[in-house]
Amino acid sequence: MNKTCLLLAVFFVCLSFAASAAEEAKPPLLGDESDGSRAVPVHWIPLLDEAGVEISPDDDPLLPFSPRQTCANKCHSYDAIQTGWHFNAAVNAAAGRPGHPWIFVDAATGTQIPLSLRTWPGAIDPAQAGLTPWKFALNFGRQLPGGGYVETASSSDPAETMRLFVSGQLEINCLACHDADPAHDQAEYAVQIARQNLRWAAASTSAFAFVSGSAKNMPDTYDYQMPEPPSDPQLIPPSIAYKNGTFDDKKRVFFNIVRKIPNERCYFCHSTSAVNEANLGEWAEDEDVHVAAGLACVDCHRNGLDHNMIRGYDGEAQFSNNPLAPAATCEGCHLGVEGLDAPVAGRFAAPQPRHAGIPLIHFEKLACTACHSGPWPQHQTGRVKTSLAHGLGTHDVDKANDAAPLIASPVFARQANGKIAPHNLVWPAYWATIKENEGTPIPITIVNQAAAKVREASSFASITPDFIRNILQQLASDSKLPGRPAYISGGVLRQLDEKGQIAASAQEAAKPYLWPIAHNVRPAAQSLGARGCADCHASDSPFFFGNVAVDSPLSSDRETAKRMIEFQGLCPEYIKVLAFTFHFRFFYKLTLLLSALVIAMIVLTIIVNSMNRWMNIRNDE
Repeated sequence: MNKTCLLLAVFFVCLSFAASAAEEAKPPLLGDESDGSRAVPVHWIPLLDEAGVEISPDDDPLLPFSPRQTCANKCHSYDAIQTGWHFNAAVNAAAGRPGHPWIFVDAATGTQIPLSLRTWPGAIDPAQAGLTPWKFALNFGRQLPGGGYVETASSSDPAETMRLFVSGQLEINCLACHDADPAHDQAEYAVQIARQNLRWAAASTSAFAFVSGSAKNMPDTYDYQMPEPPSDPQLIPPSIAYKNGTFDDKKRVFFNIVRKIPNERCYFCHSTSAVNEANLGEWAEDEDVHVAAGLACVDCHRNGLDHNMIRGYDGEAQFSNNPLAPAATCEGCHLGVEGLDAPVAGRFAAPQPRHAGIPLIHFEKLACTACHSGPWPQHQTGRVKTSLAHGLGTHDVDKANDAAPLIASPVFARQANGKIAPHNLVWPAYWATIKENEGTPIPITIVNQAAAKVREASSFASITPDFIRNILQQLASDSKLPGRPAYISGGVLRQLDEKGQIAASAQEAAKPYLWPIAHNVRPAAQSLGARGCADCHASDSPFFFGNVAVDSPLSSDRETAKRMIEFQGLCPEYIKVLAFTFHFRFFYKLTLLLSALVIAMIVLTIIVNSMNRWMNIRNDE
């Protein structure tokens, strides 16, 4: 018996090694190996559902096509694609420089949390805030490309697991980027996410499919493959219809796929709009200078099959295995990269900057973006809205200027590499437990339960100290919490003292979250310093002494402000003295010039006298 078991074990081990070897020896898929042509193959392909079964226009019921099966069946490696930057946040990929977080807002409890699955300082893991992959997808799926964290086959919550069977998974939506059909409607994707039609979301954006109904209204027992009419005739189950003429005689469908993604596809998730009281629209804003010159987003932000997108910042090469990363920075394009076999400066006809008269210390202390990117600095920071934070481009978006979250911009702050650069900034506001001086967000479901007991009407901008006190008292009575409850907002942490009163203190967890600005890039004539040194070195220069607004549900917090220099690690008095010296810069330069002339004349006089003396000595001889 033991020999039989041993032989079986050896057999299965050998079988496993054979399978692994076969997997390693597996040839690349049809679309994963280029023959060198720059032309894009014509995509007449069959539609496959999530089980890999070919869809026919005569099927009953008609099912939505699966991007995973349709695109990756014979052509593209789904496993390789999902290692890319847009999908790999949950797999411990190198985080790199801090980027735009997802911002969870719950107005009723005064909550505004910057979230990220990446280990960016100040960003909070969604799980800590009580957001499972399912809840994360419903909150932010509107501008998620799918895959990765939100493409989950199970959940620790049985109720969510049941809903996943009804709604399906949020697969990588290849069409979100690569579909060039002018009828592609990415805003419809957000509509289907809100209806919990995750299985149907990608298909709904295409020009040839129409989705109706809502999985959200279906019971947990609903079977999309064998749908039964709901008991309530007013409830419409999710269904799909394909436009007449979509399928050819071989039951194939044409996809207008492009390799070079149009800017408009990027803009749906990566737009930034300045908030202004005059309510001027995008017609009043200028394009990034690179776009105005004819470049597309993907000219710089490149990737291969692995979708390891270049982000384009200085130092990215240490985090990315993309070989083009060193040459895709500002310096790489405009100045070149040392140590390469061939020069790369001048990529895309990039001019070589001269920076005549600018002291070299500026290039040691400042990022290129400090002078060339983002809005022009003002004495009071402005505000921006972004697609990821405000759902720009989706239906029924809140267009009010004060729509939460409030993002301050530009804030000139020091980066991890020591250089000052412009940033966007958001102030966190959330309920947390404090243990050993570390704050952990309390799941929003627990906070909502406490708020329900308080029964005090509130909105994001009208939280009162009494409301905070009452919520903290309710949370303190919860023995399951792992520490003392606190409320963080406006850079301040608030807890109840021994007398039950609110005590405020500064804590690391209350600091704002900042992420660098790269666009829009302004031309040289509009860069900081183009009008002279006073652009930055005036005694009241916004670059150093502008006010950074504090956003908080508490009105008392909003009455305060920070100075820009507080985010730069510089001494205000030194900068003031330095700025004062610029008033005398003309006389200083004139003095230097006159001194140089006097010295030159003295030296010339000495030389002439020496020559005369030497000539006299020669004549005497």
